[in-house]
Amino acid sequence: MTDAAPPRLARIAALPRPSFEDSAALTARRYAREARLKAMGIGAVAIALGLLLLLVGTIVVQGHSAFFQTHLRLDVTFDAADIDPQGARDPVALARADYQPVLNRALDQALPGVTGRQDRRALRGLLSAGAGAQLRDMVVADPSLIGQTRPVWLIADDEVDQFWKGHVDRDAPEADRRVDDRTIAWLDRLAAEGRIETQLNRLFFTSGDSREPEMAGIRGALIGSAYMMLVTLLVCVPVGIAAAVYLEEFASKSRMTDVIEVNVNNLAAVPSIVFGLLGLAVFLNVFGLPRSSPLVGGLTLALLVLPTIVVATRAALRAVPPSIRQAALGIGASRLQTVAHHVLPMALPGILTGTIIGMAHALGETAPLLMIGMKAFIVDVPSTPLDPASALPVQIYIWADSPERAFAQLTAAAIIVLLAFLVVLNSIAIYMRRKLERRW
Repeated sequence: MTDAAPPRLARIAALPRPSFEDSAALTARRYAREARLKAMGIGAVAIALGLLLLLVGTIVVQGHSAFFQTHLRLDVTFDAADIDPQGARDPVALARADYQPVLNRALDQALPGVTGRQDRRALRGLLSAGAGAQLRDMVVADPSLIGQTRPVWLIADDEVDQFWKGHVDRDAPEADRRVDDRTIAWLDRLAAEGRIETQLNRLFFTSGDSREPEMAGIRGALIGSAYMMLVTLLVCVPVGIAAAVYLEEFASKSRMTDVIEVNVNNLAAVPSIVFGLLGLAVFLNVFGLPRSSPLVGGLTLALLVLPTIVVATRAALRAVPPSIRQAALGIGASRLQTVAHHVLPMALPGILTGTIIGMAHALGETAPLLMIGMKAFIVDVPSTPLDPASALPVQIYIWADSPERAFAQLTAAAIIVLLAFLVVLNSIAIYMRRKLERRW
């Protein structure tokens, strides 16, 4: 008696067998589909890189000129009758002296023959409103300059700076440009005498904010951001790591821990402006902390970054093989010793990576800081986390909202600095991960 073949096998055996040519055609079509899929992937990556390069290139082209500033060289006579008529050389009196007559005489000597009220006013406009502060700082630092004549490079007005950098077309009709023909003629005369030069814009890195674009800098915003990042780091890192260790290593599975885990994961996706509202309601209205201070900004950003650190730390703890825990417990180590001496050190690369990426995220946030009042115009550089301050993203926002043309270049330059910091932080995260990573 012969056993009948199963119906399914019988149907398969009854199917026509493909020829060699059919198999080759099927293989060719499969390879073609794989090639198309690979080409689509390469095209998507190329488009993404192209858009990224377009974005960065646009910012660099627009902002690179802000790192340089036009200066005018004038022969300045530090007349004691204007600066220190009493001859006491008192630093307070020197700081309060009026240096505008000194600047006016220097301009008259450089461009003689300018008469008329309007012409003389236009001549004074070649220099920045902060040129007097330059002379003041020089005299206060070295009172022996009084009574001498020295060549001094003084900051030009922002419209003069824009024209000299090529952002204003001199061939355009006079009515269509902010720099008139009279001013252009004066600048050409100064250039022929070697009195105009474009120098590194040191004030961009050494001064605070200003209403004058040529005097504005990012030092106050950088220090404010540094204070905020310090507060954020001191608050969210220990709290986030401790919470992740407890949830992953010590907490028993219960309804309460499930609720906590779900809420932590959801908080990581909450819009950042919600944390700004929370900081406004709690830190300012309830606790009465100083408004616009890096302390409040750091605490608000700590709330924002905390869920990210908790999630990243838990993922790093899960990546540690269970055999490490079992071996430590097997030789008599307690649960706490196992976590502290074995699990945490091995999870350190992932924890550091998550922490640095979270801090980079906090560095670029703007909405929460606007909600707690850090949009105020602040000239002074903060000396403590309790002083009013701005932050680099907020400074970019403020400059982008300014009507002066020169602030557009300052905005792009500040974005370049912010992107540089973010690239450095992410590079450190990648380096630390590769340096400390262990393969199991």
